[in-house]
Amino acid sequence: MKSVCIPRLCAALLAVFAIASASAETTSFRCKNDLVNLGESKASVLQKCGEPVVKDTFCKPIEPAVTASSPNSTVINVNACQNVDDWTYNPGRGQFMTSLQFEAGKLTTIKYGDRVK
Repeated sequence: MKSVCIPRLCAALLAVFAIASASAETTSFRCKNDLVNLGESKASVLQKCGEPVVKDTFCKPIEPAVTASSPNSTVINVNACQNVDDWTYNPGRGQFMTSLQFEAGKLTTIKYGDRVK
């Protein structure tokens, strides 16, 4: 059976795969001789992987709580956020830079970035 590729469809599929592979997410990360999984604590990751090459913290917006108001009251909206710690590991030449994000001290996201040259 011969395979046929419609130019627009093939281009769209290639774009989707390129975007998906640019920052792929996963549920585990191998560092040194150990495996780190989502849900692990920062202490556990430090013990298994050592210090990251970069540590960053940012404030992730969270949905504001809905408050009831009466006709004679003033409503003040506070944009709350949760601190997220972002640790980047360089596993070595030919491997992918890896970003680990922690919320409330637990590993919530593992993202692979560019390949190390």
